[in-house]
Amino acid sequence: MATFGSPATSSSNPNKSYEVAPSPGDSISSLSFSPRADILVATSWDNQVRCWEVVRSGTNITSTPKASISHDQPVLCSAWKDDGTTVFTGGCDKQAKMWPLLSGAQPVTVAMHDAPIKEMAWIPGMNLLVTGSWDKTLKYWDTRQPNPVHTQQLPERCYAMTVKHPLMVVGTADRNLIVFNLQNPQTEFKRISSPLKYQTRCVAAFPDQQGFLVGSIEGRVGVHHLDDSQQSKNFTFKCHRDGNEIYSVNSLNFHPIHGTFATAGSDGAFNFWDKDSKQRLKAMSRCNQPIPCSTFNHDGSIFAYAVCYDWSKGAENHNPATAKSNIFLHLPLESEVKAKPKVGASGRK
Repeated sequence: MATFGSPATSSSNPNKSYEVAPSPGDSISSLSFSPRADILVATSWDNQVRCWEVVRSGTNITSTPKASISHDQPVLCSAWKDDGTTVFTGGCDKQAKMWPLLSGAQPVTVAMHDAPIKEMAWIPGMNLLVTGSWDKTLKYWDTRQPNPVHTQQLPERCYAMTVKHPLMVVGTADRNLIVFNLQNPQTEFKRISSPLKYQTRCVAAFPDQQGFLVGSIEGRVGVHHLDDSQQSKNFTFKCHRDGNEIYSVNSLNFHPIHGTFATAGSDGAFNFWDKDSKQRLKAMSRCNQPIPCSTFNHDGSIFAYAVCYDWSKGAENHNPATAKSNIFLHLPLESEVKAKPKVGASGRK
């Protein structure tokens, strides 16, 4: 049955976003919208992958649960095929599943690693799935074949990955950022040390493939250009901080139309930014739990985010009685996500 999205008002939802129901039974690890339709997939620490159809009518939203599948252990990541027919999921059971969602067929295992799969992406230009694992490898898969078409050794465990063909950036432990040109995927294009001093949590390729964002556990984002002649444009900025309290930046998402981006953090806030004018466009109110993951839909009219415990403060600070997991949908106003015009020809940055 459809759940009608009347804005809830509670400390978990101070921005009066629309709640997706039913909520997963444990913390949410990834959110992915179909690239073709408003179909949302969430993976969770309760071993489940859930799917909802989201229908927007003006300022109202309904979300209807459509289907779910299980893994044997917590699920950590998800990705859609570019035609919107198929979802890939991976996690602590060291395998990736392919779920032909639109056909109603059962999921099949299409990838295996020696340790949990932390990240995955579909590469449309190559018709391959790429998976990144804590076993310190990347593997490329033709889903019709049982073995990977290529295994790429990484210097450390994979923590984050972003693909905007032909650009792929992988963030690993020890602050490595490995850049690949997917026209030559078996060779590292460039390896750099993160401009941030602490552990990488998330990366996001620029829409124009000229660089990437990197977020870390110390409430800071780096804006990095790949071309050596553009290095003067690189900068870092602080975010998701409250006085002396510093929170992890957990998610970076570019708006698919405007090229601005969102950050979401363990302080329970999400913000919208314009990297070109170095401005924050909108700061949203803080929720009472961290935001571990977030995503825009295909046209940027819906921003989905999860509010739940993110385990950054360990098991001893997890209270199952109060730690409810929620998925919310925010309808961004144009003023929140559209870049402001630059001031004058020699405009102030």
